[in-house]
Amino acid sequence: MNNQGRPTRPAESGAVETRTFTGNRGLDIEEPLLFEIGRVETTGVDFDLAPSHADRLGPHARRDPIGLAGLTEPETMRHYVRLSRKNYAIDSGLYPLGSCTMKHNPRLNEKMARLPGFADVHPLQPVSTVQGALALIQQLAQALMTMTGMSAVAMPPKAGAHGELCGMMAIKAAIAAAGEGATRNVVLVPDSAHGTNPATTALIGFSVRSVPAGADGTVSAEAVRAALGPDVAAIMLTNPNTCGLFEREIVEIAEAVHAAGAYFYCDGANFNAIVGKTRPADLGVDAMHINLHKTFSTPHGGGGPGAGPVVLSQRLAAFAPVPYVIERDGRFDWVEQAQAQELGRMCAFHGQMGMFVRALAFILSHGSDGLRQASEDAVLSANYVRVTLSDLMSAPFGDRPCMHEALFDDSWLKDSAITTLDFAKAMIDEGYHPMTMYFPLVVHGAMLIEPTESESKASLDLFLMTLRDLALRAKRGEVERFLGAPRLAPRRRLDETRAARSPVLRWTAPKFAQAQSPV
Repeated sequence: MNNQGRPTRPAESGAVETRTFTGNRGLDIEEPLLFEIGRVETTGVDFDLAPSHADRLGPHARRDPIGLAGLTEPETMRHYVRLSRKNYAIDSGLYPLGSCTMKHNPRLNEKMARLPGFADVHPLQPVSTVQGALALIQQLAQALMTMTGMSAVAMPPKAGAHGELCGMMAIKAAIAAAGEGATRNVVLVPDSAHGTNPATTALIGFSVRSVPAGADGTVSAEAVRAALGPDVAAIMLTNPNTCGLFEREIVEIAEAVHAAGAYFYCDGANFNAIVGKTRPADLGVDAMHINLHKTFSTPHGGGGPGAGPVVLSQRLAAFAPVPYVIERDGRFDWVEQAQAQELGRMCAFHGQMGMFVRALAFILSHGSDGLRQASEDAVLSANYVRVTLSDLMSAPFGDRPCMHEALFDDSWLKDSAITTLDFAKAMIDEGYHPMTMYFPLVVHGAMLIEPTESESKASLDLFLMTLRDLALRAKRGEVERFLGAPRLAPRRRLDETRAARSPVLRWTAPKFAQAQSPV
């Protein structure tokens, strides 16, 4: 009870529920579609009639009204503001998605990315007018090479999967230059890898050979040696891996791969766990993409924006793609034409400028010691999660330290009639976005939690006590608490499988509304 004597918690199931005429619940406003509130015969903007012109579209010209809803400016603003309030974001709460690294994006970085000369540059501007932007790209490239110990970096790739493609294409070009293109056509991929790894391998014409993970969740050098042969072009290994564990035999694996004449591609999706602690080059890595949108602060969710620069070892430096920045007599310029063995052009332009600005701002504001501390704090937070929940939830690889994310399975829910999905949906009622579910695929009913370095201990404690409360309810058999969840979200549980398989992509007015004039 609060100090006015009113309940501070939502009414329990079975209590009297206040029904409103509007369908709204206080500030939780029920928001219809634009087509439901708009008027197709009106518009909020006045346009002069277009002058007559010759129609060059022929049979492709539109004959019917376009049917877009017309709204006033206040209606439009309210619609999108209300929708934004229904969305979960890192600015509204802890975002525990494992493998995705949803950490705080400092507002300083946003301010820098919006500076004139960064936010408004055009890729076709004369080089003389974008010297500051080129200098920033060059400085960021040098920082990435310093942090990884690598000899070259390709800046154009737009995200992790695109970076994988770039790195593997460089490896393929190096193999072809050595005259082994016809014989080395197999890539080793661990069972626990990101799904993009085998997809990238297949896309550029390699075959995939699976490498099993051990009982401890890591890949052994022995398993890699057993899979190696004269037909192997490379291995793609994530470190720290998708199970949140450091590959302890990575140096031995790299030595075995190199001894067989192959290359070592490291998936750098989890670089945020080791920045400032170890350099990939020292581990034997030949190529690795770096997700700037995960490791160096830019918001990651929603499908973009992204940037995935690829660092390359001395063996692969000559096979980097164009364009890249060079400095001559204090002036910066692009190398646009591929030289000798270089990969050629992967992208029309140089990459994602806003991502580059945010990443460099993050790096400079933290410094080398701050970047190292961020990695240490991310690992510390994940282990705090692991230990705090270890007496209630089961870990598939035992009581061993993790890196940046803690992995649990669903064996602790056995015989409870509650699934990983049920547990995750109950978290929504508590105000938290669920953790990553059912990934990695090598763990049954996986629950992958990544707290990142952004969260304070107080924030983590509230989150963990919430999970402990839910876990205890599950163990007590309070099945209804989970099977109907979420109950307090704007929408109840959806049939996500049906929505994915049979999406409705076009809105049509309900029959009873079609006969009515718009209100």
